Amino acid sequence: MTGYAIATKTVNEAVSGGSLLVVAQWEARPGEADRVAEILSRFLPEAQREPGAKLFLISRAKDNPAQFLFYELFRDEAAFKAHQESEHFKTYIAGQAVPLLARRERVQYGLI
Repeated sequence: MTGYAIATKTVNEAVSGGSLLVVAQWEARPGEADRVAEILSRFLPEAQREPGAKLFLISRAKDNPAQFLFYELFRDEAAFKAHQESEHFKTYIAGQAVPLLARRERVQYGLI
């Protein structure tokens, strides 16, 4: 997973105007980690292009490749809702990736 928007913007530019931070942690079922990573590589560019997504990063743990960390900054609650209702979210995340997970956790934060 490469090609992050941060390569063309400063961190300040990337987060400007964001107010809702979502951090999610996933763990793939045994034997499914590479499949999850492949799904996420198709999902990520579409998520990064969403108008309300200020910053969207997905990482894979080096010591346990079955673990994934999402760091998502949205303009506001409405942008996050639009993200969850997008076709790419429904197709790649809800439809393909979630069934391959052993664990999925998500926490929302407000920037200070």
